[in-house]
Amino acid sequence: MAKMTAAQAAVLVMEKEGVTQAFGVPGAAINPLYAALRTHGTIAHILARHVEGASHMAEGYTRAVAGNIGVCIGTSGPAGTDMITGLYSAWADSIPILCITGQAPRARLYKEDFQAVDIETISKPVTKWSVTVREPGQVPQVFQQAFHLMRSGRPGPVLIDLPFDVQMAQIEFDIDTYEPLPVYKPAATRAQIEKAIAMLNAAQRPLIVAGGGIVNADASDLLVRFAEATGVPVIPTLMGWGTIADDHPLMAGMCGLQTSHRYGNATMLASDFVLGIGNRWANRHTGSVDVYTKGRTFVHVDIEPTQIGRVFTPDYGIVSDARAALALFVEVAEAMRAAGRLPERSAWAGECRERKRTMLRKTNFDTVPMKPQRVYQCMNNNFERDTCYVSTIGLSQIAAAQFLHVYQPRHWINCGQAGPLGWTIPAALGVRAADPTRKLVALSGDYDFQFMIEELAVGAQFKLPYIHIVVNNSYLGLIRQAQRGFDMDYCVQLAFENINAAPDAGVEKNYGVDHMKVVEGLGCKAIRVHRQEEMQPAIRRAEALMAEHQVPVVIEVMLERVTNIAMGTEIDAINEFEPLAEDAADAPTAIAAAMLD
Repeated sequence: MAKMTAAQAAVLVMEKEGVTQAFGVPGAAINPLYAALRTHGTIAHILARHVEGASHMAEGYTRAVAGNIGVCIGTSGPAGTDMITGLYSAWADSIPILCITGQAPRARLYKEDFQAVDIETISKPVTKWSVTVREPGQVPQVFQQAFHLMRSGRPGPVLIDLPFDVQMAQIEFDIDTYEPLPVYKPAATRAQIEKAIAMLNAAQRPLIVAGGGIVNADASDLLVRFAEATGVPVIPTLMGWGTIADDHPLMAGMCGLQTSHRYGNATMLASDFVLGIGNRWANRHTGSVDVYTKGRTFVHVDIEPTQIGRVFTPDYGIVSDARAALALFVEVAEAMRAAGRLPERSAWAGECRERKRTMLRKTNFDTVPMKPQRVYQCMNNNFERDTCYVSTIGLSQIAAAQFLHVYQPRHWINCGQAGPLGWTIPAALGVRAADPTRKLVALSGDYDFQFMIEELAVGAQFKLPYIHIVVNNSYLGLIRQAQRGFDMDYCVQLAFENINAAPDAGVEKNYGVDHMKVVEGLGCKAIRVHRQEEMQPAIRRAEALMAEHQVPVVIEVMLERVTNIAMGTEIDAINEFEPLAEDAADAPTAIAAAMLD
C-alpha cells in the first residue's frame, strides 16, 4: 500500500486500464488531476480550444482503433455542460469515452458556488453511468467500474465528476495488485444460431444487415466469412459501412432515406428475409416500419437485450455480442456448406450485383461552379483505397454516403445518430492522434466547418496532419432542402458580401466567410478549387503540404449554391432530383465503371 492523493490514484488506474492519450482543457477545479498527469507523465495530453472539441476528439480516438477508449478532461461548471454533446454523440452510437470533470469542494455543493453545477444529474440521460465521487477512498474503484461499464454489454460513455477536495485528499492505494474487472458480453448459443440459419435457409431472397455493433466487436472478418459461406448479400448500415468492402461481390449497397444507394433500396425491397446483426433499425435506414418490414421475415442479433423489439418486433431475436454470434454463424454455416446443406444463392446474388451495376446516380457533371456529385467522383478517383473518411451531418455527409467508397472497417468514421455540427474537425484530430500513419480525409459543408473551426489550431500546435475537404455552397444545405416542404428558404443563407474579400476574388466575395484566411490564421494550409480539373492537382498539393508542414490542409471546393441531393420519406419513394446515370461512363466509380480523372 502507498499513500497518495486520490487524483494520483485515478491516473494510475487509467494507466493500468490502457489509457495513453487524453484530450482536454485544464482549469482550477481539475488542476489536481492535471498535476498527477504531469507527475506520472505516461498519459499524453492534447489541449483543445473548446471542451466540446475535446469530447469529440475522444470520440474520434475511440472510433479509430479497436480497443481504444478516449478520455476527455475539463474543469467544473461549463466544461461539463460543454461535454454533453460529445457524451450524447458517443452514447447514441455506442462509443465508450470517459469524461472527467472537476467540481467545487464538497462543502460548497448545492450552494450556487462559482462554476458548480450538478453535472451528474445533467449527464445521466446520455451516459451509461454518471457519478460525483463524494468519498476520496472510492476514487480507484469508481474509475475501475467506469472502464468495466464502458467495455461491457453495449459500449457507451461514462462521466466522473471529482470535487476539488476529493482529488486532493490522501488515500492508501496499492496499484501493484490492481487488475481491470472482467468484461461482460452476452453470447449466443449454438441452438439460437442454428434456428436463425434454418430461418435464413428457408428464405428465397435473404439479406444480412450489418450494423455498427460489428465494427465495435471487431468482427468484420467474420461477417465477410459468413456472407461468403452462405452466399447471402450484405446491406451495411451507415455505422456498419466498411464491414464489407464496397467492391465485394456480396456488398449490395446501403438502404435508407438519405445515406443510401438506389440499388441498396431496390435490393431491400426485393428481399424476403433480413438477418440484422449489431444494428438498431435507425429511422434513416428504415423509413416507416410498415414499408420496411412488409413481406419480410426478420432475425435481430444485438448485444443489448432491450434493443430487441424496440423499433419493431422481429420474428426471432438473439441477445449476443456481434463477434460471439458471428463466430458461431461462421462455424455452423461453413460446416453446412461443406456438407452440401446450404441453398444455392448465386441467382439472387447475381440479381443484386446487376442492380448495383445499373442503378447508379449521375456524377459526371461538368458544370462550374461544381456540383457536389462531381466532387465525390474526383475524391474516389484521387484518394487511395485505404483512405479513412471522417464526416458528421448535412448534405455533404449524405452525398458522401451515396457516392464515396469505403473498403475497410473504421474507415468511415461518422456520428450516425446525434449528428452535431462542428464534430468533424475535432473527431478527425482524435483519429489522427490514435493512428499517426492512416490516410485521413475529413469532409464538411461550410457550416459544419465553421462550428468548431478553432480546433484546427490544435492540429497545427500538436502536428496532427490530415486533409479536410470543405464543400462550400454558403448555405445550410440540408435545412434549405427540408424547407422546400414549407415553401420557404428562410434563415439558411450564409452568404454576405465580405468587405475584406479581394477585389478580384470573384464568386468567393459573395460567399461570406473567407475560409482561406481563417485556416491560415490558425496555422494550417488552405487551397481553393473552382473546377473539376483543379481537384487532382489540389489533392496532390495538399498531400505535399501536409507532409512538409505536418499540419491540417484544407481544400475548399466552391459549389453551385443549390443542389438537391436524393432523399425521400420512404425507401420506396426516394426523390432523385438530379438526372440518373444513363450508362457506366456517366457515373464513374471504382466499382461500376472505368476510372476518370
